[in-house]
Amino acid sequence: MTTLAVRDLTVAYGRSVRALRRVSLEVPAGEIVAVLGSNGAGKTTIMRAISGTLRFHRAAIESGEISYGERRLTGAPAHRAVAAGVVQAPEGRRVFARLTVEENLRAGALGAARGAAGRRDRVFELFPVLAERRGQRAALLSGGEQQMLAMGRALMAAPKVLLLDEPTLGLAPLMAERIAETIREINRQGTSVLLVEQNAALALRLAGTAYVLDVGEVALHGPAAELAASDEVRRRYLGVTEEAGPLDAAPRRTLARWSA
Repeated sequence: MTTLAVRDLTVAYGRSVRALRRVSLEVPAGEIVAVLGSNGAGKTTIMRAISGTLRFHRAAIESGEISYGERRLTGAPAHRAVAAGVVQAPEGRRVFARLTVEENLRAGALGAARGAAGRRDRVFELFPVLAERRGQRAALLSGGEQQMLAMGRALMAAPKVLLLDEPTLGLAPLMAERIAETIREINRQGTSVLLVEQNAALALRLAGTAYVLDVGEVALHGPAAELAASDEVRRRYLGVTEEAGPLDAAPRRTLARWSA
């Protein structure tokens, strides 16, 4: 079973801003793994490091290793990560606004032309609204539809690991739940998922394992259910106070701090 592994990763922007410090995490085959943390904690930097896009943001890996199975991805350009099966749907959707839905999907299949028609049909099954709007320009889609298109475009590259950066950002609760259910279905169909998400409650429901970043370091990690039950996560990320009482019948736990 192939695992995406990040080991002791340190990343800096320029010469002075160290965004990640010795971060380690794993995405085992077939699992959903969530990364939580406040703004500026380093969540998006992890995604950029894995997907090979750091250099576009004037950042670089100072130390550490990234691998997918036997393939070393440390410092590799983005096309090598995609060729290895590690594909990102970036924060903010970043669809090609002037292209149609179908043209956006075709762009996602560049470099993975074999089987593209079947993958497009799969995308249309997951997101029926995209099939209805296949000839429409992406700029005219709603925010939720653009997020579906961004995810669909990533799926066109035949990912083994799908990197999702804030897929529900700015979406209404009902649309966020639709996106969440689609993530579950994508995972059920065999694609591993690394999910960066500020909606901690939603992310912990989806994931089997979760990591909490704090100022560029892994502060907590463990089974998502245990994180959801921990006092610290409930207070800092789920907005639950002691007076509010338990979210459910599960016992609350205080997790041990991360040690490398």
